[in-house]
Amino acid sequence: MIQSVETHGTLAEAQRAMGADAIFMAGGTLVMRDVNAGVSATRLVRSTDPTLTDIRLSGDGVTIGAGVTMATIAHHRETTFLAPVARAVGGPQIRNMATVGGNLFAPHPYGDFAVALLALGARVNFAGQSGAARPLADVLRDRGRVGLVASIQAPRPLAAADFAFLKVSRIKPKGVSVLSIAALLPRQGGRIRGARVAFGAMGSMPLQSTAVERVLEGQSLDTATIARAAQIALEGLDPPTDALASAWYRREVAGVHLKRLLERMARG
Repeated sequence: MIQSVETHGTLAEAQRAMGADAIFMAGGTLVMRDVNAGVSATRLVRSTDPTLTDIRLSGDGVTIGAGVTMATIAHHRETTFLAPVARAVGGPQIRNMATVGGNLFAPHPYGDFAVALLALGARVNFAGQSGAARPLADVLRDRGRVGLVASIQAPRPLAAADFAFLKVSRIKPKGVSVLSIAALLPRQGGRIRGARVAFGAMGSMPLQSTAVERVLEGQSLDTATIARAAQIALEGLDPPTDALASAWYRREVAGVHLKRLLERMARG
């Protein structure tokens, strides 16, 4: 049972205040659900550090504070490439609360925004940690033991047609994902260079599809290449069964929806 709420002026102070009895709260869409369910923690820790809500250009990408909301992403001029993804997260009330950092820890079948960031090759900065940011793929595999997320570094696609996101849900347009797919397919001379593809709700966390990436790399995004990618879409994925869909159903439709996404990207 929560007995106290602590507010700290900096993220570093909040990091020092954390312990086994504490939960960090940003937007609260996940934490308050757990609190209402009777989570064992006794303290809520939060921070008013302004860097948490900062968005700034950095090199060839954009650095997004962990406390930036989906609503902000959807309307900010530096994150227009991520706006369609943000708008696919819940309804207006959820988007006004849900944060970029919190989405990295959203359990299956949530975490659509993390799927897009994984496809982009995003990196994560943590509070109180110096040195290079960690690849998001590593953070997702170890997210039960990482510290407080300070910001996310997201590369910006060189062309709008190089990046695409697709969400499949039973309730349109804002339902929980049956599955989601994001792809970054930069092209040079008509050939794909540096393919990245990620799936959501096809495992216990967002998963990068190295099998699909191998098929696409160095190829033109033509009918034959798209068909080959769709055929091996399931390789490396382990879709679960839940109230939204069975593992069998997810396996049946994954290739279909990947094909549709790639065809959309091929049309530009």
